Amino acid sequence: MSQETPCPIPADEILAQVQGALAEDIGSGDITAALIPESASASARVITREDGVLCGTEWVNQTFRQLDPSIIVEWYAADGDRIRTDQTLFQLEGPARALLTGERTALNFLQLLSGTASRCRRYADIVDGTGVRLLDTRKTIPGLRKAQKYAVTCGGCHNHRVGLYDAFLIKENHIMACGDIASAVGAARAITQGIMVEVEVESLKELEQALHAGADRIMLDNFSTDELAAAVRHTAGQAELEASGNVTAKTLRPIAETGIDCISIGALTKDCKALDLSMRLL
Repeated sequence: MSQETPCPIPADEILAQVQGALAEDIGSGDITAALIPESASASARVITREDGVLCGTEWVNQTFRQLDPSIIVEWYAADGDRIRTDQTLFQLEGPARALLTGERTALNFLQLLSGTASRCRRYADIVDGTGVRLLDTRKTIPGLRKAQKYAVTCGGCHNHRVGLYDAFLIKENHIMACGDIASAVGAARAITQGIMVEVEVESLKELEQALHAGADRIMLDNFSTDELAAAVRHTAGQAELEASGNVTAKTLRPIAETGIDCISIGALTKDCKALDLSMRLL
C-alpha cells in the first residue's frame, strides 16, 4: 500500500466540490442503486486501463466519505505515482448501494486529474535535463482550477499565477490602455510591492522596453526558436524569460534548448484527456 501524498488544497474546498458533483448526479435519489437490498455489502476495485500518473485520491476519499463513512478505501498508489495498465489503484468495501452511487463521481474526479497529471508528466519528460520549468495557465475547467493546478504539480510541471489576484500579467490590451509598457509596469509597482510583474511582448524591441521598465518576468509571445535564443542572449539574466504560443510536444524540446527559463502551455489543463479507469465489484 502506497504512502499517502498530502494534498495542498483545503479540505473544505474539496468537500464543496464533491458535494456539488454528488448533488448534480444523484438529484432526488439513485433509483438504480435502490434495486439493491439496503443491507447488501460489497467489495470493489478500481484499475487503470492505460499508463499514466495518479492524481485525485482525496476527491475519491471525500466522495465515499460523504455517501457513507463506513466505506473503507484502501489505496495502492499515491498522487504523483506513475501507474501502469491493469494496475489496481484502490479497493473499496462497504454498503453496495453507496459504492455504486459514488462510482461515477469518484472516477470523474480521478480520471480528469490523473489525465491532467499524465499529460504534464509526458511534457516534463520531453524537456528532462534542460532545466526549463513548464508552467500551466488559467485555461482550466471552471470551478476546478486549484484541483487541476495541483494535478500539474503531481505531473512534474509548475504553476503560473493561480488567478488574477496573485501576479501581474500585463498583456497587449493592458499596455494600450495604460499608454505604454513603462507606464503599465510603473502602475503595477505603485499598486503593491512584492508581487511579480510580468509583461507579454511580441518583439525584441518590446523586450528591451520591458527590461528597461524593470519587469520581473517577460513572456515572449510566439517567438521563433532563433528569436528566443536571441532574447536569452540579450536579456543575460536581467529578468526571467517565458516562452508562450505554438508549443507542442514536437516543438517543446527545441524551445527548451534555447536557454529560456520557463514555457507556459495552455494544453496542460485545457485539452487534457481523462485517464481510462474502471471499477468492478469483486
